[in-house]
Amino acid sequence: MSSFSRRRVLTTGAGAALGVGAFGASASPVMASPAGSRSAGWREETRTLDELYRAALAEGGKLVVYAGGDTPTQQDGTKAAFKDRFPEIDLTLIVDYSKYHDVRVDNQFATDTLVPDVVQFQTLQDFDRWKRQGRLLHYKPAGFSKVHDGFKDPQGAWVATGAIAFSFLYDTAAVDSKTPLTPLDLVDPKWKGKIASSYPHDDDAVLYLYTLYARTYGWDWVAKFAAQDVQFGRGSNSPGDAVFGGQKPIGVGTAGSAAGSSPVTFAIGAGHPFMGWGQRTAVLKQAKNSTAAKLFLNWQLSVEHQQGSFNGWSVRTDVTPPAGLKQIWEYPNAHVDGFPRFMADRAEVERWKQTFALYFGEVKGAPTPGWLGLHPGA
Repeated sequence: MSSFSRRRVLTTGAGAALGVGAFGASASPVMASPAGSRSAGWREETRTLDELYRAALAEGGKLVVYAGGDTPTQQDGTKAAFKDRFPEIDLTLIVDYSKYHDVRVDNQFATDTLVPDVVQFQTLQDFDRWKRQGRLLHYKPAGFSKVHDGFKDPQGAWVATGAIAFSFLYDTAAVDSKTPLTPLDLVDPKWKGKIASSYPHDDDAVLYLYTLYARTYGWDWVAKFAAQDVQFGRGSNSPGDAVFGGQKPIGVGTAGSAAGSSPVTFAIGAGHPFMGWGQRTAVLKQAKNSTAAKLFLNWQLSVEHQQGSFNGWSVRTDVTPPAGLKQIWEYPNAHVDGFPRFMADRAEVERWKQTFALYFGEVKGAPTPGWLGLHPGA
């Protein structure tokens, strides 16, 4: 069983999610196309990557992507791979918590100062809202038909380009357990002072994971966990960094992989909850560089790119996971259908956040991507 430090290798980005679109929702929206209209943009792309590359260069050769994530360098692998394949494209890729990126985009809509061409966020509810507002370009990249049905909008307003899972992980040798750990083991007093976690009330994916724990094991479990002297931090990369860095043997609320071999175990055991989702990506209808944006989506959905997923999971049904893994949507305990429903109910999200704040204290610390302001990448 294995995992990787999310800070080092998570190329799809995840980040935190809060996101009601302040101000942008009140601006006059672009009207969406009728559901039954015929549009070439709604058919699956037939051009090759090289053809799209040439067209993107003719368009101007620039591309700006806003991606959810935890640290400024988290998408460096994506940038390097894209630049290696398409060296003449001037790619600007800005990482921030999704809960800041989404309202940033809303404010740019409201002030007519839009910067990104592509948005790639964990705030799943924003994509449905932006679709209703007519903000998203309906477009189906090559391979769209092979994407799991739950990971795409039927009209092509958005498509997931990465499958991500959050759970807890632990240093296998340091824990020295004859049986795999479960969430129930995390409240054993012997692990007091030995657990790192990202704040559940700072990142909505971590929040959903903790709600699954609370619903499965009860509030008594939450109270016992709160008494474990947990090292809470901002950024869902922080628990993995603590484990891989030898600071703590256990990290909760972080991404990982159960593929291959590693000194760290990423817990996805049957009968115990973890959570997974498809990181949604879309081209904005007002994008200045729409062809380069299409190139980016086609490249991300390509079989070659999907086969290189850090955790072994793909959004495509025709990309087989490594031995020992199933497709992420085949794990009932991953709750891939539950997370979008959870994200859509913002009142419930807020109740869970404030309740966990009562148990774990207020969120402390500077945002791990830094403070980027209104128009990064402009």
